Amino acid sequence: MSKSIFELVDELPTGGLTISLLNSLDFVAPGQWHNVVGFVNTIKTVTGETDEDLIQQIGERAIYLYNDRSQGYQRAMWLYQTVDGTDKALGAAALANKVGESIPLLGFLNKVTPKPDKAQTIDLALKLVTELVAFCQINGIPGDSIGDFVASLGEYSGESLIRMVALVCVDGLIPLGPDFINKALSSINQTSPEELEQNSTFKNISDSIPGGDSSSKLNFIGESFDSVKGWMGNLVASHNLTPQTVVANLQSFTQIADDKLDYLAAFLDVSTNYYEHTGTQTLARRLIERAIAEI
Repeated sequence: MSKSIFELVDELPTGGLTISLLNSLDFVAPGQWHNVVGFVNTIKTVTGETDEDLIQQIGERAIYLYNDRSQGYQRAMWLYQTVDGTDKALGAAALANKVGESIPLLGFLNKVTPKPDKAQTIDLALKLVTELVAFCQINGIPGDSIGDFVASLGEYSGESLIRMVALVCVDGLIPLGPDFINKALSSINQTSPEELEQNSTFKNISDSIPGGDSSSKLNFIGESFDSVKGWMGNLVASHNLTPQTVVANLQSFTQIADDKLDYLAAFLDVSTNYYEHTGTQTLARRLIERAIAEI
């Protein structure tokens, strides 16, 4: 990794489309997420400490743990960054055409090509697998520990919870509709290993997905998604989530018609990096919690 954990946390933005998106999802997880930025500020927020010497010790220990390659923290950070970076690459050229121009969002959407449903469902499943593998890396457990991950979802809070909420809303409901869970499972079951190998996100993170070959990795992806469908379904049902209710809460920063939801999904893919942003915050929190327990 080219940057240290304190640099990554210090450089987190305090505004922009990613922050607007995450704030708009507060209606699903009220008060759960606050955009805590800055490494020292994060230490103070997580620990409640005000003693500067102790804060320094915690920070040094957290940095040491992150830099220790025998731990999984750098790998988890790479996964969060990579799964978002692939999304950005898909529409970077279209976005570049609009830089510096004062054009309504709908004008920009005409320059963005939505992903086909199959590509969208594979990317949704791969983001979920990224969350699972990163969870295992952060917690030092085998990367195929699906049961441990599913059990942990019930305890998700803060930046981890809002990341999963965004996954359901932005990568599930908006582009694929209210039946996105069944649609994704059906699509995964109809995907061949050869098709999976053509997916740009899979190409980037394939080595981190458990399984010896593409067929085994595809089975793991399907099993992972199937194991989390209950949690996702409960989230949708308990908050009466629909593409329309989600978009209604995005109106604070964007205007979009119901018949353009697939374009909106493409726009959000290109212009936000909620996985990397909240993943950095999750990683910082876990490092700090471990550091204070060890000093």
